[in-house]
Amino acid sequence: MRFHTRKWVKPEDLNPNGTLFGGKLLAWIDEELALYTIIQLENTRIVTKHMSEINFRSSAKQGDIIEIGIDVVKFGNTSLTLKCEARNMMTRETIISIDHITMVSLGADGKPKAHGKTEIEFIKDRL
Repeated sequence: MRFHTRKWVKPEDLNPNGTLFGGKLLAWIDEELALYTIIQLENTRIVTKHMSEINFRSSAKQGDIIEIGIDVVKFGNTSLTLKCEARNMMTRETIISIDHITMVSLGADGKPKAHGKTEIEFIKDRL
């Protein structure tokens, strides 16, 4: 799994228990998945269609650094299916894992659009 992003847990990211609010973590993950998909499919019109079971396994506290990792599961005709893990860099524990997230490429009309991609591309290889 490639870990692309790090987030620092700040006071505004905490729930009333003093730990990382799950909704904040999911927002970070959804944004990272969208950015990853936009880069892979070369289309800024991307939506999250589906997330499989979300498994919260541990938490984080203020000052911890969270690392978000993504792997491609498969390329569909109009979609990209990914898996994701967020882990606490301080404790090395997995905070959340999501096995299947489907991101869909849209056309200008807002309908799913074929993207023509079949494998992961790295920006350095496109230049």
